[in-house]
Amino acid sequence: MSSTTKTIEAFLKKVITVLPSESLSSVARAMDQHNVGAVVIVENRKPVGIVTDRDIALHLGARGLLAQTPVRKVMTTPVKTVSRDDGVFDTTQAMMESGVRRLPVVDDYGELVGLVTLDDLLRVLSGELATLIQGIKSEMEVK
Repeated sequence: MSSTTKTIEAFLKKVITVLPSESLSSVARAMDQHNVGAVVIVENRKPVGIVTDRDIALHLGARGLLAQTPVRKVMTTPVKTVSRDDGVFDTTQAMMESGVRRLPVVDDYGELVGLVTLDDLLRVLSGELATLIQGIKSEMEVK
């Protein structure tokens, strides 16, 4: 089975979550502590928003929000998600259509199970391209 036909579950990353009431400063600390560029905001284990390090920097710096501002004020909502059963192609399409680099992944109940990033998908797709090139190269050598 090629990587592009596998479900996205094979490429999931652990996701850091916070509640909508948490402050921007606590969210920034969580990002720093876990070395991530985004966190998913959850209620009852379901994603209700997402916030990136860029969002925090813009709101604290350029827009003058206070560090104590709840993350619900700056999170992207509603958040686009993909199913753990979706394939690489469908997930890539969802990212392109939404103009995002990260998507929360949910189970059949809409509960968060992980995060998939554009970088993850690019690694998979570049591996597929390398395999395709080797196949073409082999075909050309035979003729």
